[in-house]
Amino acid sequence: MGKIEWAMWANEQALASGLILLTGGIVGVAGQFRGWQFAAYAVAAGVFVCLLEYPRGKRSKGTSVERSGQYCFTVCVKSFGPLTRNYYIRAFLHAAISVPGGFMLATVLGCVCLGIASLIYLAAAIRGEHWEPILPRKEIRKPVVAESIKNPPQNPPPRPPPEMRRKRVDDLEGAAYDNPISVTANE
Repeated sequence: MGKIEWAMWANEQALASGLILLTGGIVGVAGQFRGWQFAAYAVAAGVFVCLLEYPRGKRSKGTSVERSGQYCFTVCVKSFGPLTRNYYIRAFLHAAISVPGGFMLATVLGCVCLGIASLIYLAAAIRGEHWEPILPRKEIRKPVVAESIKNPPQNPPPRPPPEMRRKRVDDLEGAAYDNPISVTANE
């Protein structure tokens, strides 16, 4: 069996956690719950986690699919160097960010999810994974395709031999088949 890439799972979990933390924070601030300051913190932390986790990392197999609009976030995350590339640092960062979310009911689900993402990042770091950005590839020119491949046959198989095929002629009499069996309307 293949090797599990834990960082890919941690990235998806952390992105979802950031969205859940953000949503819980908005609910807490809008409802003016007791301790709404923790909810305001959760809004800021949710936005930060979403911005950090939106760009996917390159898989070791090379079959990475980037998210739409990921490139500008990738440049920002890449600019921080080892602070964002190292999964030990990400695991500790997510664990630290998740703690204040546990003091309010509206943000506790995002806190737990972010803690789980932190544990998955720790597992990825222990297995030696690190974040590599997905950068755009240079376009490779395709070889010139033969003319017969560009224009495939119009009728499906099985095709009749060339001498039996209907010829496109301007007059209808020339284009018609010769039917060997006589057809009459009176029979």
